[in-house]
Amino acid sequence: MDILLVVSAFNSLSQRVYAELSDEGHRVDVVLASHGADAVRAAVQEVRPDLVVAPMLKSALPEDVWQEHTCLIVHPGPPGDRGPSSLDWAIAEGASEWGVTVLQAEAAMDAGDVWADGSFPVPPAGKSNVYRNEVADAATAAVLQAVRRYADGSYKPRPQSEPGIHVVWRDFFRQERRRIDWERDSTETVLRKLRAADSQPGVRDEICGREVFLHGGHPEDRLRGEPGELLATRSGAVCRATRDGAVWIPELRPRKSSGDPAPFRRPAASVLATFPAPPGSHGLPTSSDRPHWLPEIAAPLELPRDRTTWTDIRYRQHGAVGFLAFSFPGGAMSTTHCRRLLAAYRYALSRPTSVLVLGGARDFFSNGIHLNVIEASSDPAGESWSNLNAMNDVVEAVLRTTDRLVVAALGGNAAAGGVMLALAADEVWCRRGGVLNPHYRNMGLYGSEYWTYSLPRRVGAETAERLTAEALPVSAATAERIGLVDRLVPTRAEEFTAEVERLAAAVAEDPDLAARITAKTTARHADELQRPLAEYRRTELARMRTIFFDRQAPYHALRSAFVRKLPTGSPRPLLTGDAR
Repeated sequence: MDILLVVSAFNSLSQRVYAELSDEGHRVDVVLASHGADAVRAAVQEVRPDLVVAPMLKSALPEDVWQEHTCLIVHPGPPGDRGPSSLDWAIAEGASEWGVTVLQAEAAMDAGDVWADGSFPVPPAGKSNVYRNEVADAATAAVLQAVRRYADGSYKPRPQSEPGIHVVWRDFFRQERRRIDWERDSTETVLRKLRAADSQPGVRDEICGREVFLHGGHPEDRLRGEPGELLATRSGAVCRATRDGAVWIPELRPRKSSGDPAPFRRPAASVLATFPAPPGSHGLPTSSDRPHWLPEIAAPLELPRDRTTWTDIRYRQHGAVGFLAFSFPGGAMSTTHCRRLLAAYRYALSRPTSVLVLGGARDFFSNGIHLNVIEASSDPAGESWSNLNAMNDVVEAVLRTTDRLVVAALGGNAAAGGVMLALAADEVWCRRGGVLNPHYRNMGLYGSEYWTYSLPRRVGAETAERLTAEALPVSAATAERIGLVDRLVPTRAEEFTAEVERLAAAVAEDPDLAARITAKTTARHADELQRPLAEYRRTELARMRTIFFDRQAPYHALRSAFVRKLPTGSPRPLLTGDAR
């Protein structure tokens, strides 16, 4: 069928639905509803779709569109649930199970007949994490089922007036409900409020007399202080005391009305570094990335199992397998993130293992360089250059590892340099629900991270050219078919880490492992003789440097618009793809 996706943003769920519908053999086009109702009407007239699907929509479809065409809306709540903040309510109220519904568009919001639905257990994770994993799994399965039912022609959608469907309207979840009372709220309550607002809209709060939004929340098991007191920083995050404990908050966002030149999410410590020190505080002068009036309390790389504190990089070892797990907000890796990850990788190489697993956690693997940190820098071009070189250093270290087998385990999505980091490994394992974007074009970049070596090596020159030129998302299944991924891991997000551990143990016990390691060493040496890695890096970085330091290059406007969530001004809001 010809299917038109109408989306407010081509986000993780929209990309997942696009990729999996394409895998089913449908021609799928995408129109951005953010360009306005007329753009949607124009796309419908141009495409003349058999079916319209809206996986992620913040505004109503034009009435003439849903009256003339069957339009299916994805609602992140079970049948009968209605309102614009469904998932926020579910997490804030501690729901143990939630659902998604694919319903037909009509005048009343979320009131249309049900074409398909699904349910899932709600894990103790942030809203955006749940959305990209459990919600995306259930929603994609429901969309595929609804499309099959529509194509069959015999299915009659269920009205929500049917017995057994409990209709409840949930209002927009406003900041008044999200407010944290640091004197009275327990740690559990604080975490629930933070998780229900992550990554948007955040929880509005006040720190050092300035209004900010808090993004992300993780428990701390040892640090304590007066309720609301800032206790420490760690790897860009800040620890704040609750009534009965403490929480780590990885990111802050200054209010737009605050006059801050960078009113977008970035590491909490770097935002605090721009605030005046509280009265009576002592310490060294504040740096650009953290306030020195708070102590920096590092967590050990090998964190004991009885610890529940937050850290974004961890190493652990089971027999002959080492696991280097990392999880950065939004999958973005700043210069500092990359340098710390490289140090951790070198530590992992010092351990006596034959298999080393990178990643392995649920949600994002990596999305490459940190555009928010770059945009907030006083020298975005220079910071772009530093960040890219630091990212290249990590990728090069993986490519040059010849004494053990390296596995990249992708529990979630990856894009741009994050995909290339994964491709530097000997094997790439990906959870079946993952989506890969192996390209840089949408940010106006040529790309680096040794992609001109790693990508053609895996998929061939012709496919590499197509992937980078089309700049379209690729499902995990397609990634396996074309050689980007070596193994699909068909588990739920919560089960991914344990399954990776089981698979890695089997690889370590394989009697052919030593021969495989010897073969990879020989292949790396042969590749180096044919064309040194340093030459790939030089060539890529020369192209990127020209872009970074050209003030007129589209990259700068595209980066700013992306970070500030502004329209790019693209004259053509219609994206096209053809799976036939």
